[in-house]
Amino acid sequence: MTLVLLATVLFANGAEALAESRGKAHAGSLWATRGQLRASKLLKDDHEAMVAADTLRRGDRIRVVAGELIPADGEIVEGAGSINESAVTGESAPVLREAGTDSSGVSAGTQLLSDELIIEVRVGPGESLLDQMIALAEGAYRQKTPNELALTVLLGTLTLMFLIVVVTLVPMAEFVGITPSPVMLVALLVCLIPTTIGGLLPAIGIAGMKRAMRANLIAKSSKAVEIAGSIDTLLLDKTGTITLGDRRATEFAPCDKIALGRLRDVAYLCSLDDPTPEGRSIVSLARDQGAWPL
Repeated sequence: MTLVLLATVLFANGAEALAESRGKAHAGSLWATRGQLRASKLLKDDHEAMVAADTLRRGDRIRVVAGELIPADGEIVEGAGSINESAVTGESAPVLREAGTDSSGVSAGTQLLSDELIIEVRVGPGESLLDQMIALAEGAYRQKTPNELALTVLLGTLTLMFLIVVVTLVPMAEFVGITPSPVMLVALLVCLIPTTIGGLLPAIGIAGMKRAMRANLIAKSSKAVEIAGSIDTLLLDKTGTITLGDRRATEFAPCDKIALGRLRDVAYLCSLDDPTPEGRSIVSLARDQGAWPL
């Protein structure tokens, strides 16, 4: 009985530690990304020096070329380029950032896909979006679900009731001339208290979180998994969450009195010089449907 009780306690603590270690592992991967960031810092004598990203200060200027990760949050002061921001926004389609526009802000950890940028750092050490993501991951812990809280209260009440029952057995047994041994009373109490239920609760939460990960869903806590079971409507603010980010034309849908062939040809001609994925897909679809190649 002692071994069973000990195994239950160890299993419960181990399951709890495993749940919290998932958040720590995610934070560790973000720390690794943060440590790999290097910056080409522009010096006052028009020279450049490669420095670690965590040494950059507000007001420093850095140069980023195509294929490199942006090392710090800042504003583009020279140049324009296409940036992959999926690491921080989840949107797989690249976005265009250009100096002197409303879309000149960049974030650390994103990747420049084209051209060259001069960026002025706008945040100090530990204030970037990547640092905030690390702090969020490190602060994650296994939250107790509403059902788990209610079950904890129930288990506490039952434990108190069983303790009272076992204690009252002593005077009742002596009243009828029986002297129960302490070992028997302790064994009875251990058998009555539902310790295994409490030990299985963390494991149940981990099982739900692992099942969500198989579907490419990240659950920060078992509480989120339980609440997700009652969701009827899900609103998403960006397409990259549920799509591949590879937008392409699939059909020409003409309005009334417009021939399908004329719509196809006009869309084809209008998209010949369009370098975007949408434009190229329109050209490809039109040619597949019989548009004459130019």
